[in-house]
Amino acid sequence: MEERFAFLAEWYDPSAALLRRYQLLFYPKDGSVEMYDVKNQRTFLRRTKYDDLHQEDLFVGNRINVFSRQLNLVDYGDQYTANKLGSKKERTLAMIKPDAVTKVGDIIQMIYDAGLIVTKAKMTKLSWKQAGDFYMEHQSKSFFNNLVQFVTSGPVVVMELMGDEAVSVWRKVLGPTDSGAARKDAPASLRARFGTDGTKNAGHGSDSLASAARELELFFPSTTGHSPSNTAQYSYCTCCIIKPHAISEALTGKILNSITEAGFEISALQIFNLDQASAEEFLEIYKGVVSEYTGMVAELCSGPCMALEIHGPDAPREFRAFCGPSDPEIARHLQPATLRARYGKNKVQNAVHCTDLQEDGLLEVQYFFKILEG
Repeated sequence: MEERFAFLAEWYDPSAALLRRYQLLFYPKDGSVEMYDVKNQRTFLRRTKYDDLHQEDLFVGNRINVFSRQLNLVDYGDQYTANKLGSKKERTLAMIKPDAVTKVGDIIQMIYDAGLIVTKAKMTKLSWKQAGDFYMEHQSKSFFNNLVQFVTSGPVVVMELMGDEAVSVWRKVLGPTDSGAARKDAPASLRARFGTDGTKNAGHGSDSLASAARELELFFPSTTGHSPSNTAQYSYCTCCIIKPHAISEALTGKILNSITEAGFEISALQIFNLDQASAEEFLEIYKGVVSEYTGMVAELCSGPCMALEIHGPDAPREFRAFCGPSDPEIARHLQPATLRARYGKNKVQNAVHCTDLQEDGLLEVQYFFKILEG
């Protein structure tokens, strides 16, 4: 029998305001998909080749895009799939501490190089109480106050990482707790490269699956609990979005690096999953203006994107110039050092969106960090 993987998938149908359930079948031999409507017990999509879906995208909890429908994979459809694809997948919490936030691009690149993916991310500033709750198990230790003081001294970036044995893989990337010991015993580790000592040690990783579950719940609550707020400043700002194709091609770290190396300040950062209605609303000013509008909408809701607030006195104009012409081919000829020249593929998949009009910078930042976040 030909190998196939089965998943239970949910899709929110906005026109009927209903959550619809499907059995999704994926055939790795030719990359084809098939969908079966669970409630009405009928074929929804006949077996069709679909090049944009890959075996590594298939795990419970992921959002995938099949012919412009954003599906949530909520369970394995059979025991074979669960055994084959699900056994070693774990989630863990990663935190970039205040001393290493400017190195966020390098660190995300290290995460991808280790075979993990970033499924959620947010820049936040912790209160004393939030930090105290986070480091609850260290409350009786002598270093507790110093630790809390340090982790509340500036913004942090918290992330949910996903992958095979993610807890131990991420802790190996981090290296020994003390940065000095890391430099001696694991010189290529994150703490060896970016840490100072045992407290200012660049990053944190959950030490077990149980800790990971508790810590992820603090920052990315599964219910309607309050997560720590974002760090958007809403002044002297412009909006940048790293598009889904660039995230799936593991370019996020490189793009963030290029932005910070060019001297731009990233004052807020968060991963969002847009549905079609939100993508249409956000890109509405391009409707009827550019012929790629439909493609731009489809790209923006095809998977997770990362929104950034770029802060600076003349941010909209300067950052737009740094992104370059919207067509990467033209950008490569005229302005080869720009983001789209370096990371874009075509006019729709051109790596980043940036605010085009000076006066829209604040509005676009508010759309992501106030409206969608709220």
